[in-house]
Amino acid sequence: MQPSDLVLAVFLALFLLHWALETALDGLNLVHVLRVTPRIPPELAAQVTPGQQRRAAAYAAARLRLGLVRRTVLAGAVLALLLSGVLPAWEAALAGWGLEPPHRGVGLLVSIFVALGIAGLPFSLIATFGIERRFGFNRSTFPRWLGDRLKGLALSAALGLPLLYAVLWFMGAAGAAWWLWVFALVTAVQLVLAWLYPALIAPLFNRFTPLPEGTLRSRLEALAHAAGFRTRGLFVMDASRRSGHSNAYFFGLLRPRIVLFDTLLAQLDAEQIAAVLAHEIGHFRLRHVLQRVALSSVSLGLLLYALSWLIAWPPVFQAFGFAASSPHAALALAMLCGEAFTFWLGPLGAAWSRRHEYAADAYAAALLGDGAPMREALVRLNTENLAHLQPHPWYGAWHHSHPTLLQRLAALRAPSTVPGGRPA
Repeated sequence: MQPSDLVLAVFLALFLLHWALETALDGLNLVHVLRVTPRIPPELAAQVTPGQQRRAAAYAAARLRLGLVRRTVLAGAVLALLLSGVLPAWEAALAGWGLEPPHRGVGLLVSIFVALGIAGLPFSLIATFGIERRFGFNRSTFPRWLGDRLKGLALSAALGLPLLYAVLWFMGAAGAAWWLWVFALVTAVQLVLAWLYPALIAPLFNRFTPLPEGTLRSRLEALAHAAGFRTRGLFVMDASRRSGHSNAYFFGLLRPRIVLFDTLLAQLDAEQIAAVLAHEIGHFRLRHVLQRVALSSVSLGLLLYALSWLIAWPPVFQAFGFAASSPHAALALAMLCGEAFTFWLGPLGAAWSRRHEYAADAYAAALLGDGAPMREALVRLNTENLAHLQPHPWYGAWHHSHPTLLQRLAALRAPSTVPGGRPA
């Protein structure tokens, strides 16, 4: 067996294993969701009606079914791009038109983005105007949906194309240490974007208005002050123009802005909103944000370092029909093949994220001096957003970045979650 044949065999084995595992987990969860639907957990019998339980199960089942089809279609699209010879043929065509390597590389990579985007487009439409509308969440119109996609494409082109040219230049001109230069470049760009996002990027898609003066604002400002949390302000986002889903988040690294969806304000009372804010403050004060940024940076560095070794091994390129190695072919293969080799990291990241959620819940209970508002907020958020209460344990362990509602409620009632004032 030639080295290139071995590379291809290993890739196909891992790719198909990943597809089969994800498909099996989706199918297992689908059967489980439909089977447990009639049984409302005793802890929630007074707060969840049979009708809400059935709707949540139907919503979960519809999304799972669509996900099963989407995964298979996109897996087929990836295999077609990799195994049909279309990528080396397209690269040769671009070279035949007289394009120099940087332009040829960008043309190849943009073509892959476009092809995969087209393959996934029908599923985005079905999810938004089929499933989300059927269950009362979608409030967007097709022109608004299309406008968001076009703005996203324009933004990706304006930011991504110069970055892509710079990455390809470093890969070709910086020698064996190119990965260090690319790592520094991408990290710097990410930091700049995090700084620019609140003022320049986010307002392209939503309106952000200061939370009006009043009881709620005073309560939230007092809560932030009690936690020693410095913020650039409290803002309301007009999420209801597009969706009925509710959420809250921070953006910014040093003095973040607090963003509350207007749907959240409509669904929760003041003390429940304070609990949601306390949970988010917990992530910040417990340094979860910095930990995630650090992990992302380390992961990026390791992946670039691995790519720097693979780019020097011709069998990797020969396995997929490329006559020779090149920076753009390396990026193309990393884009299409990378998940087959790294998918097993997903559950590890999800488990780590769930630990952070438990810790932030406990922080919120301690900051408020009472775990009841956090429990009430979690129940309300889950029911309003039709989160299924009892996913299959294997599915949750593999995919979910948050514990289930029942797990979070149990943790908040546990003796180790000691309310009683400001956390240390």
